[in-house]
This record gives sequence, structure tokens and C-alpha cells, in this order.
Amino acid sequence: MGAHEGRSRAAAVPLAAALALTGGVLAGCESPVPFYRPGEGSPGGPVVGLGGPAPYSSVRPGTGPSAPQPDPPGGGAPVGGPVYAATGPGMIAPTAQGMPARLYVANGRAVDVLDPVTLRLTGRLHTGAAASRVVPSWDLRRLWAVDRANGVLVSVGPRTGRLGLPVNVTGAGGLYFTPDGRDALVLARGPRRIDVRDPQTMLLKASVPMPCAAGHADFTLDGASLVTTCRSAGGIAQVHLAGHAVTGTIRLPGGARPGDLRLSPNGAVFYVADAVSGGVWLVDARRFALVGFVPTAPGARGLAISRDARRLFVVGGGVLTAIDFATRRVTARWPLPGGGSPAPGGVSSDGTALWLVDPTGLVYAVDTRTGHVLRKVMVEGRPMGLTVHPQPGRYSLGGTGLHR
Repeated sequence: MGAHEGRSRAAAVPLAAALALTGGVLAGCESPVPFYRPGEGSPGGPVVGLGGPAPYSSVRPGTGPSAPQPDPPGGGAPVGGPVYAATGPGMIAPTAQGMPARLYVANGRAVDVLDPVTLRLTGRLHTGAAASRVVPSWDLRRLWAVDRANGVLVSVGPRTGRLGLPVNVTGAGGLYFTPDGRDALVLARGPRRIDVRDPQTMLLKASVPMPCAAGHADFTLDGASLVTTCRSAGGIAQVHLAGHAVTGTIRLPGGARPGDLRLSPNGAVFYVADAVSGGVWLVDARRFALVGFVPTAPGARGLAISRDARRLFVVGGGVLTAIDFATRRVTARWPLPGGGSPAPGGVSSDGTALWLVDPTGLVYAVDTRTGHVLRKVMVEGRPMGLTVHPQPGRYSLGGTGLHR
């Protein structure tokens, strides 16, 4: 009923019209979703379209109307909250127990496999694809090498090193899995859409047209919706999984270039990295509205969550920043080797190390308490991604280190 009341107060506008004020970044695309201006419509339904005004004049943390509360400090809730309760230290799923801990480095035509303790090369998987990411399957039994340049997926057996036959997927930008494990979601850049595929065979089941090219994603607490970042469009989009439809979009302020995003441990807020603004935007997960911003460092793009789910690590611009979920404040800033902008590959099973990879070929681990470099090694080529496997969690949602 609230949505109907909202429509009586503000007319829905198509996405293409909303983008007209932004130079037509997504010109020619039209969204099936009605958009409302800030303060209009029901709390659960209306959102601001890409290219529309920001929801609030102030976007400092906690200053928006009905802003979600931060995660309670230690002792106020179970470690990890409802979102990361199963990803604590050593909580390896039965399907992944017994697998050797390895670092999988996406390095062009091959995936380099490293022992995280000795940093010795234990294998080189010639996938035949220009791998840019390595993604664990939902059940953690295998890995998928993602070739974004050529639109190819290749399965890898982490116990045997055996490779599956290449699967062609048009414009593959990222690979995710629904929380129930029923579907694989391929974020396609051209044409702009999300392909719903069988998680075992990767056969196409359905497609969801997108108003922008989706890059990174995470899921709402109830698993009903996927939220994606749209780097070139400077915003984020929400997709209802059962309905196979876009249900909302938000244009981030200041010419944003959003990178990774993560759901907070209490499921109330999405943290969205923005390289342009140099920090993370806070988006209310229930109302899908912008509610704050935490500055970290210029170039912020990659995110990872500490094994106890108390801190968010933000990578970018040669700096690793730690944000406390309970206070939403920066608690540490540590310089990274060479001042580069590495890609995070995940936190070790015991939570002591965050693994990163730099395009120069440097693979290294940072102490999650002090920021000191613990171990490092150079690999050949220009690696684009790194995955720590196995990691704690009942299942993988895809992406990089996204487990529940």
C-alpha cells in the first residue's frame, strides 16, 4: 500500500530519463522500476535512480533519516553476526576439509598455485583462458577460472588439478552464486545483463537486462536480492533474484567509480568502495538508500572482512585501511609495499593474514593486527587476481572471498 501512496505523490521516471542529467552515461537504457525523489514514497520501495539526486544532503555516517545502527561492539552480538557467523577462524566446511591451503593466482594463460606457508609454486594450471579471477564454486568442491577478456569459464579441481572443458559465457565480468546454491550468476559487461546459469554445467537458464555493466556484487541478508556496483555508471543496482528484475538503482555522488562492496555483519548496511571519493559509501540494505560515507584513502577499491567480522579492510592507493564495524570509524591505516593498488585475495583461515596481489607480480601477506608484511614472493607475468582456498564458511557466494 505504501508503494501506491508513493506513486500518487511522485511520478515514476524511466532510468533513461533519470540519466539525461548525467550526460547520458547509460543513454538508451530504460528501467522497469519506478524511481522517487528523496523523502517520497514508502520506506521499503522507492529508490533514487542512477543520475538522480543523492538521498540526503548530508552523507556522513549515521546522519541520514532512520539510519541503520552500527554493529554492536564485542559481547553485544555473536561474533560475525547473522551474516558471517559461519566464517570464523578454522570453520572450514565439510566439503572443503582436507584440501591443502593454497593461493590461486590468476596470471594470464595460467593459474599459478602457491603454498601460503613456503610460497613455493606447487602447480601451474594452463587453463587456455586469460584468467583474471579464480572463484570457488558454491559447494567449495571446485574452482572456476574466469576469463573476462574472452568470456570463458574453466573449472578446476583443487584436489586433483584437473581442468574442465571451457564454457563460453558472453562478456563475463564476474561470477557469483545464489545463497541457496541453485543458480550461478554471471555478470556480463556486453551486452549489459546478468546471466542465470546452472552452477554445475553453466548452461544458460535466464538473463536479466541491466541498466549498467555490473562489476562486483553481494547479497542481502535474506538472500532475496543481489546488489551490484556499476563502475562506469558511478552507481549501484539491486536485482530481485526470484523475479529476475532490477528493483532499484542509486547514483553515487561526486563522479564515483565504485569497486567492491560488502554487507555488514548485522546485514543492515552495504559498504561500497569508491576510488574517486577515497572511501566507502554506506547504503541502507533494507531501504536501499545512501546513508553515509567513511573516508579511507584515495583509490579505495578492494574490500575484505576480518575473520572475526569486526573490521572491514579497504585496499587502494597504496594504503590498507581498517574500519571498525561497531563505530564505523577508521582504526588504522597502513602503507602497502611499493605504494601500489593491489587486489585483495582473502583472509587466511586463522585470520592472521590478508593476502594481496599486485600487477607487478608481487604476492604478499599483511598482518591483520599490525599491517606489517609477513611474507612475500614475486611471480612471473602481470597477475590480475588472487584467491585463498579453502576459506571458512558453509558455502561460497563467488566473487573474491565472499563466503557465508
